[in-house]
Amino acid sequence: MIVGVPRETKLDEYRVSMLPSGVEELIAAGHQVLVERGAGAGSGIDADEYESAGATIVETHEDVFAAADLVVKVKEPLPAEWPLLRPGQVLFTYFHFAADETLTRSVMESKITAVAYETLRGKKGDLPLLTPMSEVAGRMSVQEGAKFLERPQEGRGILLGGVPGVEPAHIAILGGGVVGKNAAQIAAGFQADVVILDTNVDRLRYLEDIMPANVNTVFSDRHSIREQLRRADLVIGSVLIPGARAPQLMTAEDLKLMKSGAVIIDVCIDQGGCSETSRPTTHSNPTYIVDDIVHYCVTNMPGAVGRTSTYALCNVTFPYVLQIANKGLPDAVADDLGLSEAINVQDGRVTNRAVAETFHIPYSNAV
Repeated sequence: MIVGVPRETKLDEYRVSMLPSGVEELIAAGHQVLVERGAGAGSGIDADEYESAGATIVETHEDVFAAADLVVKVKEPLPAEWPLLRPGQVLFTYFHFAADETLTRSVMESKITAVAYETLRGKKGDLPLLTPMSEVAGRMSVQEGAKFLERPQEGRGILLGGVPGVEPAHIAILGGGVVGKNAAQIAAGFQADVVILDTNVDRLRYLEDIMPANVNTVFSDRHSIREQLRRADLVIGSVLIPGARAPQLMTAEDLKLMKSGAVIIDVCIDQGGCSETSRPTTHSNPTYIVDDIVHYCVTNMPGAVGRTSTYALCNVTFPYVLQIANKGLPDAVADDLGLSEAINVQDGRVTNRAVAETFHIPYSNAV
């Protein structure tokens, strides 16, 4: 099989979808790997390293898409890439379809098979290809929140941990999943006052057991969310419904409850965001202000720490790349039902129920 690794074209995206070690394994298994020149530059990986591993270095995006049977990326294809997609081609990447109907319909029209990292199920029912980037984003959310709470960034001028005689920042984390857990651990290390909200009581019990004393848990409902918004200096949105649009837990009206200069870090923005006032931003222009509340809604947060994120991502994606390349997608899916859940669009049909329901598109089973 010909496997293609293009350079990411999304603004401020520094990750790459494959390491030289992955190239070496694919070549050893009898496959050909095309790597676009410069694909690994943002992660500190030179073309020479890929070439030494056996890859064929190609000069353009078009070269990769024209020849590859399986294209492995990090982020969803952008509009300039849509004409490059070929019927029957397999594209393995993050798609987050539920946040973008135009992307969904364009991929349907291309007749490719879209295999989405974010909906692939592990043997324990987890989301193994989403987990490492959620860990990165959760940890980054506190780092970015601390920065944008500073007064020069138009925040409240709050130090997360306070100092003796001055209370620390109050941080409300909406969602106790992988993002929320990692955010809470880092925020606790800053000695902030942290509250995690979730609707899963068993998860709250688990978090209560493992977290230090400055992290508390609260059952999430409209009353508790509004109460936390009143108190919060920093709000981290970290809720997830796999494959579906994120639930909007904060309305535009709720912002009036918050302190002037408070910060919202909406980690759910890839799936549409958990605040009514959230809209996608970039690392180059990460924030905007609504009703004196600073909003940070960068859609590819882990892309800023490209080297860390690339290694974390490729550690979990590569076994599936090798499986698809060795067996072909139909046989790979037959051997791993969790992989079948990653097929979101196939031959013009939507094969993920949550995406179909989001846009009122007929749902079909993947073949």
